[in-house]
Amino acid sequence: MRNILLHALTRATPRRPQAASARGARGRVRQRDGFTLVELMVVIVIIGLLATVVAINVLPSQDRAMVGKARADVATLETALEQYRLDNLAFPTTEQGLQALVSAPAGLARPERYRQGGYVRRLPEDPWGNAYQYRRPSAHGQAFDVFSLGADGREGGEGEDADLGNWQG
Repeated sequence: MRNILLHALTRATPRRPQAASARGARGRVRQRDGFTLVELMVVIVIIGLLATVVAINVLPSQDRAMVGKARADVATLETALEQYRLDNLAFPTTEQGLQALVSAPAGLARPERYRQGGYVRRLPEDPWGNAYQYRRPSAHGQAFDVFSLGADGREGGEGEDADLGNWQG
C-alpha cells in the first residue's frame, strides 16, 4: 500500500527535466545573440537617409555663412579706411593698398597723424583663402572699392564665384 501511495504522488506532480529546459533557454538566447543582415541593412539605409537630409540642409548654410563673413569683413575694412581718411585726410592709394591699415605707408604727408598700432591688427583673408582687394578710385562710383573676388579668385562671376564688395550695400 505504501508503494502505491508513493507511486501515485510521484505521478501527480509532473517533473520537468531541468537539464532540457535550461538547454532550451540557452538555445533560444543563442539564436538572438546578434543582428540579422536585414536588420543591419535597414539601419544602414536609415543612417544614409539622415546623412543626406543633413547634407542637403547644412551645405547651403555654409555657403551663406561664407558670404556673410565676407560682407562683414568688407564692412570692417570699409570702416577702418574711413577712420584712416579722418586721421590722414586722404584714403590710401591703390599702390599702398589695405596694408596701409596695418602699418604706416611711406610718404605720408603727416606721419604723426597715423594712428599708433594701425587701424586693424591684421588683414583678414576672405572665406576662400584669398586677400581682400582695394581699389582707388572706385569702379563703382564710390570713393574706393574693397572687395573679395569670391570663390573662384577672379573678377566677375556668378553665384558663389561673384565678387562681394562695399558697392553692394
